[in-house]
Amino acid sequence: MAAQEKAEDDNASRQVAMSHNVEEKVSENQLVNALLWAPPQCRWNPDNPPKFNILLNALFAFAGTFTVANLYYAQPLLDLLADFFGVSQERASLIPTCCQAGYAAGLILICPLGDMVRRRPFVLLLTFITATMWLALCFTNSYSVFLAFSFLTSVTTVTPQIMLPLVGDLAPPARRATAISIVSSGLVLGLLFARLLSGIIANASHWRNVYWLSLALQYLIFILLYLFMPDYPSTNTNISYPRILSSIAVLFTKHPILVQATLMGLLTSATFTSFWTTLTFLLSGSPYNYNTLTIGLFSIAGLTPMFFNPIFSRLVIDKYTTQLSTTISLLIAITGIAIGAYTGTFTVAGPVLHAALLDFGNQATMIANRAAIYTVAPKARNRVNTGYMVGAFVGQLMGTAVGNRVYAARGWVVSGTVSLVFSVVALGVGLVRGPREQGWIGWTGGWPLRRVVDDPVAVAAPAAAADSDTAGTGNGSGGAGDRKGEAV
Repeated sequence: MAAQEKAEDDNASRQVAMSHNVEEKVSENQLVNALLWAPPQCRWNPDNPPKFNILLNALFAFAGTFTVANLYYAQPLLDLLADFFGVSQERASLIPTCCQAGYAAGLILICPLGDMVRRRPFVLLLTFITATMWLALCFTNSYSVFLAFSFLTSVTTVTPQIMLPLVGDLAPPARRATAISIVSSGLVLGLLFARLLSGIIANASHWRNVYWLSLALQYLIFILLYLFMPDYPSTNTNISYPRILSSIAVLFTKHPILVQATLMGLLTSATFTSFWTTLTFLLSGSPYNYNTLTIGLFSIAGLTPMFFNPIFSRLVIDKYTTQLSTTISLLIAITGIAIGAYTGTFTVAGPVLHAALLDFGNQATMIANRAAIYTVAPKARNRVNTGYMVGAFVGQLMGTAVGNRVYAARGWVVSGTVSLVFSVVALGVGLVRGPREQGWIGWTGGWPLRRVVDDPVAVAAPAAAADSDTAGTGNGSGGAGDRKGEAV
């Protein structure tokens, strides 16, 4: 009898377990089906593909603004976070470090997947996961948990870096730079918005309200993208994840444009972080002795790219060769660095002009470079973007380290001079190849200034892209043809 009862209990337990497994599978299927479903106006129709317009461009910019802001909310709150969790300021400073580390991990491991999956469900999934994990930051009283989820949410906060290559897919070649600049301006606004909003809310109420607002914004982004983001087909269907990752390195052996742009991105990113890192030291010391709030207001000068880069992109980058665009942009940045470096110790106008011109020049350079590199391999744009952004991230780390060390040893003028050297070297890198050079170095192919658009390729016909899933063939010409053979 006892054995029979035990067998019945075991059967009942197995049935309960099976029931739970079935329920879990049903829930998973419901979530997958919900993410894969698209409103009728967003569904893919090869005969009548969804149009890319200014409203969709603005939606991507809005999503980028309040997604990238997740990385920066904690920076003005470090003192409050240290007091709340009972840790030192040094330990609290690990929070933004973990955010940047998580973002770098997501950039390398997640963004390349944009070349092998449908972008709509992929972006929706990342946004939903980020928002759901963000709840831990809203509730936890544990510093270790807060630190861990700061890292995890940053890993999935890479949707802007998936949207930028998508804009490169969707925008007509003649307006590609303008479309990219609108999304890039949103990212600049997100950085500024996060810091200003954190300070204002934390000063008026509890710091936790910053994270609650961000949670609401993340779910709002999810809803807007769910309702309005078109469902574009994947660009590669028969490629494995390991091959996706390994092919990033292959790109750099085939496309001089990508190598050139990445080196320029590394150097300009170094000047950017070096300036903003050492600016605090300059303004907090003699002769200025500004408080933290006043120093924070200097970031408003960084709004310059947001207002003027779309105009510059439309009038210059979309019409002329990338080399001419980056040369003009870098000369503007160099002018700002020179003014700030050699006048910043005795007039506050120096750092203001430094910030405005440097940010404008660097952002314009990045937009021009992106518009160029997105054409070399239409089926590998996410991998191209990943390689480029890894170079920019290395440059940011280099600029922070070099800027801090040089400022501590020799002061503002010398640290500014180092940034000036970085920008001049970036300008030199941009001039080693002519506007129509096919090889790695040289000026063959003529000296035209106008950009040539001869074979536009957009996601409306993804199967027509000629290059392979490992980034195409050739060494310098654009895979899409709209910037064919053009040097950066």
